[in-house]
Amino acid sequence: MKAPAAVDLRIDARWVIPVEPDVLLPHHSLIVDRGRIVAMAPTAEVDSNFRAREQVTLSTHAVLPGLVNAHTHAAMTLLRGIADDTPLQPWLEQHIWPREQRFLSPQFVHDGTLLAAAEMLRSGITCCADQYFFPDAATRAYGQSGIRALIGLPVLDFPTPYAADCDGYLQAGLAARDAWKHERKFAFALAPHAPYTVSDASWEKIVVYARQLDLPIQTHLQETRDELERSRASIGMTPLARLDRLGVTGPAFIAVHAVHLIDSDIDLLATQSCQVVHCPASNLKLASGVAPVTRLKARGINVALGSDGAASNNRLDILSEARLASLIAKMATADAAALPASVALRMATLDGAAALGFDREIGSLAPGKQADAVAVDLGSFEQLPCYDPVSQLLHVAGREQVSDVWIAGERLVAQGALVRLDTSELAALARLWQDRLQ
Repeated sequence: MKAPAAVDLRIDARWVIPVEPDVLLPHHSLIVDRGRIVAMAPTAEVDSNFRAREQVTLSTHAVLPGLVNAHTHAAMTLLRGIADDTPLQPWLEQHIWPREQRFLSPQFVHDGTLLAAAEMLRSGITCCADQYFFPDAATRAYGQSGIRALIGLPVLDFPTPYAADCDGYLQAGLAARDAWKHERKFAFALAPHAPYTVSDASWEKIVVYARQLDLPIQTHLQETRDELERSRASIGMTPLARLDRLGVTGPAFIAVHAVHLIDSDIDLLATQSCQVVHCPASNLKLASGVAPVTRLKARGINVALGSDGAASNNRLDILSEARLASLIAKMATADAAALPASVALRMATLDGAAALGFDREIGSLAPGKQADAVAVDLGSFEQLPCYDPVSQLLHVAGREQVSDVWIAGERLVAQGALVRLDTSELAALARLWQDRLQ
């Protein structure tokens, strides 16, 4: 008789939800060794096949892939709640950008990113796509936290405390990439802010670097109706059509928000196999509008979920974004069957990983993939009765029910507590910045 194989970790769960395939596995165990998933097996059969050095029993929990926040500005957590209930352009021009001009620094970015990473981990987010200044400082914070990240290298045509012009942004960003590119949990993208803040000449440079270095491009796109109409009035085409003419679009192009799209935009996104990141809470809070998610998905366009920054949301919580996305789709289409729970959960996991180019490694629970997993407790009376655990995750549970988080097999949240980071120190850091920023 063959001896059980020695492995690092065994997680016994009431349910395992692999996302792909779209099945529910009751009373199953996730088997992990050297940071990767070895197997998923009925718990009753595990002892005969595996001998784990660590065993975690979660008798009332669902275990699912780590959530993916496909768009955020992590350091802006320090600006959470500033100028709430203000439309996008006045919010940026009168409140956010002036504070950034005064306070933006590597320390600001490091500290804000560390706070955001801690919040995301406690919310079950194991991977994010960030887009902000001083990416080297952000990457240091992500390294401390243990979270996985696609780091956006910002580009603008106007000066900030980070850089003076397009060439300066590119030089600084690519230097940060060179410093961290061999770290396994990090990847990098070029992150021009938006079509209206970056000139044609700068976009052309961005495209050259992206193609030469095999980097994705992520940008805010057609977030407001005003952005769309101004572009059509001034150059006779939509912002997306302009970017396509400049060679920006393709499978590695990540369009964030994509709220106000005309039919030809949707055709273009589908034809070029572009990625879209839907940020429902931010879009609602800033009154930007409702993205045509069901139309995009009907055309086969991959749609992920993002929180945007905590300054415009005001929380980094992909479970709640998934619920909002589902509810908004039902309302917008007058179809209660639109965007069901299993589809919204896939948007929050595997579709997010695919948008960032990480889907071969994360986004679903499958043998060979990185062991990025989250446990959500569905056993309290507020979660009961539980007839459909996937629906329960979307429409009943919240980030408060996230109990445990693993990234590459490392337990970073244990029974609701952060393992690497000290919450009292994080709170003191937040209060320190609040005294300066208010």
